[in-house]
Order: sequence, then structure tokens, then C-alpha cells
Amino acid sequence: MTSDFADALAAGPLVLDGGLSNQLEAAGHDLGDELWSARLLAEDPEAITRAHLAYFEAGADVAITSSYQATFEGFARRGIDGERAAELLALSVEAAREAARRARAGAPGRRLWVAASAGPYGAMLADGSEYRGRYGLGAGELERFHRPRLEVLAAARPDVLALETVPDTDEAAALLRAVRGLGVPAWLSYTVAGDRTRAGQPLEEAFALAADAEEVVAVGVNCCAPEDVTGAVETAVRVTGKPVVAYPNSGETWDPRAGVWRGRSRFTPRLVRRWRAAGARLTGGCCRVGPDVIRTIASPPSSP
Repeated sequence: MTSDFADALAAGPLVLDGGLSNQLEAAGHDLGDELWSARLLAEDPEAITRAHLAYFEAGADVAITSSYQATFEGFARRGIDGERAAELLALSVEAAREAARRARAGAPGRRLWVAASAGPYGAMLADGSEYRGRYGLGAGELERFHRPRLEVLAAARPDVLALETVPDTDEAAALLRAVRGLGVPAWLSYTVAGDRTRAGQPLEEAFALAADAEEVVAVGVNCCAPEDVTGAVETAVRVTGKPVVAYPNSGETWDPRAGVWRGRSRFTPRLVRRWRAAGARLTGGCCRVGPDVIRTIASPPSSP
């Protein structure tokens, strides 16, 4: 699919942002809610714009919207009707666009991009099942879940749709059908463990689904351990020949009982250079990767 975003990928590497939720929490927002950062679309959209702006100011070229956990079903559980839910989904794109406008005010001519996030079905359940997949739903049911949200996001005219944190090939196949005909390019990004999807399928099989999908301009991985990225990038390049996206977590581990992150970050600029050398064209971070880290990969040292 020809688009400005696809042309930018062809011209050179782009830097993605980091974790939106950790930036919002750093600003003092409590995200202990089933809607996660999407709750602020209704309550404080300006906070989302400021979080995006922090990443643009750190050197990110692409902002991923706050719609990961924003679904018609999730909003309905909070008493938000379909019309208002559609407005909030569109607002997620506009909040990122506004951040881009503010960032460009001090740097006229700077090219910035907005990726509209579409998280997996499990994100709506808010029970961690996006890291397991295999929800017991058929491909048709998953496609019917994703298509209405994708239609609204596409109508808001983001530069690209981010089909992200996909745990298995069943959902990937449904998403690939759901984006057909929307007129907006997409990337498909799996969450992985080692050389397999979270549901245990080989990555060769997972990436092959998108190899001939015209709508998909990049494939890759996100929300995984940093050490799992290089092999996945190499596999994605070999199987699809498409540009590759890579934005893992920091490497820290979430302790659900204590409600805290443990361990230390293993996300380093040296690893990012390795991912790029393997073929990654879009690099950034997911959970626990903040603006300071994005700044280091946006302005790498001149020598490895």
C-alpha cells in the first residue's frame, strides 16, 4: 500500500515512542482501571496529549495512540454508549495529532506520525489473556469484534494502524481480514516469548500470514523481553521482506501480587542498534520505557 508513512519507512528508520501508561503514571494519573489509559480520553484528554508530546520532544517520530484498551464493549461496561465511544476512539487520534502540532511549532517542517493502536481482544477483557491468546472464539467472531473499532480509527485518518500485542495467529488472521479496504496502512506486531507467539506458534508461521497482505507495511514484535527481539526481527525480515517494527518492554517483571515492577531494565541503546542491524526500521519501547530511554535511541552515539 502506497502512503506517506510507507514512503517514510522506505526512506530510513523511524523512532517510536515508549510506554504511554508509564508516562501518564509519572505525571500522577492513577490507571488502576479496566480501561487503563483509555479512561483519560473521557476524563482528561489533555493529559494524553502532554504524554505524547513528552515523547515527541524526546525525539520520537511516531506516537501510538491511547486506544489500545479502548473498545465499544469496554466503554459499554462503563455506561458509555456507542456514539460516545466512537467519539472517544477518534479523540485518541486527535490527541496525538495535537501533540504533533505542538512539537512542530518549535521545529517547522519536522515530520511526525500517528499510529492508531488496536490492541487484542484480551486487552478488552483486562485479565491478562492478551498474553495467552486462544480465547475460545472463532476467526469470524474476532473479526466482528475488531472491525467496528478499526473502521472508526481509520476514519479519524491516522498515518497507520498499529495492530499490536497480538498473542496468536488466530487473532492475527482475523485482524488481517478486518483491515481490508479501510484505506489506511497497518503494522502487525506480535507479543512473543522466545521464538514463538505467546500462544506457542512458531514465528515463521505467524509472520507468513502477513507476507502478502497489501495493507500491512511492517511486521514485528512488541511488549516482550528485549532479548527476544533480535531473533524475531531476523525471522520477520526473512519470511516477509517487509520493514520490521520492534518495541519491547524494559525487561522488568510485573509482580501482580505486590502490584510492583521488579528487576532492572535490560533495554539499552546497544540492543536497539542490534535490532536495526538485523533489519528493524521502526524501533521504540513498550511498558516501562520512558522518554529518557527514547531520547537515547533517537540520538545514538556516532560509533557502536
